[in-house]
Amino acid sequence: MKTYEIPELRNKKFIFHDREHAGKVLAEMLAPACHKDRNTMVMGIPSGGVPVAIEIATLLKLPMDLLIVRKIPVPGNTEAGFGAITLSGSLFLNQELVAALHLTEQQIEEQAASVKDELIRRNHIFRHDRTFPDVSKKTVIVADDGLASGFTMLAALNDLQRAGAGKLVVAVPTASASSIQRLGSAADEIYCPNIRSGPYFAVAEAYRNWFDLEKEEVTDMLEKAARVGIY
Repeated sequence: MKTYEIPELRNKKFIFHDREHAGKVLAEMLAPACHKDRNTMVMGIPSGGVPVAIEIATLLKLPMDLLIVRKIPVPGNTEAGFGAITLSGSLFLNQELVAALHLTEQQIEEQAASVKDELIRRNHIFRHDRTFPDVSKKTVIVADDGLASGFTMLAALNDLQRAGAGKLVVAVPTASASSIQRLGSAADEIYCPNIRSGPYFAVAEAYRNWFDLEKEEVTDMLEKAARVGIY
């Protein structure tokens, strides 16, 4: 796995104005490789990865789609996750955290089932239940707005690998050093301008203008992307 960063942004905070700005920075980093390999598409992870993916796809003139995947929240704490699940049912668990929280098999199954229902809703709202795109032998750039633990990205990459993607490229504006390490050989390349180490990491701290995206906002972005022919 090759990792590309911007060294002067290592361990910096509040670098990007917003997700769109972060997407532009990533597009500039990706441009040299993408000009050589046109058998490429972008896949964004909703919700925060959508504006990042749209900027990359727009500036590099690439088609895009969405990967419907989401973290599985810790019971009683929706902000923290103990793993991730994809629309296809691929499940990745943070076994250390599961053990530390003493989560039972029933709790894990109940939380996963709840998230799966949400993924089905998101696929209907954002993708209108379209079939999964043909990624066979393609280079796929997977975009999100940041990696905290990396388990959501691991689940997404596993789905793409099973679908026969030729090359997997992770494109995220910010990530913890531990999440980069966790991806290991799951990705062929990682583009991340802002890598941060230390005991505490929050994706939001890379952005000066940070807010959660509502479903309506994501839908509006996708409709605009569809009108210009990238989605």
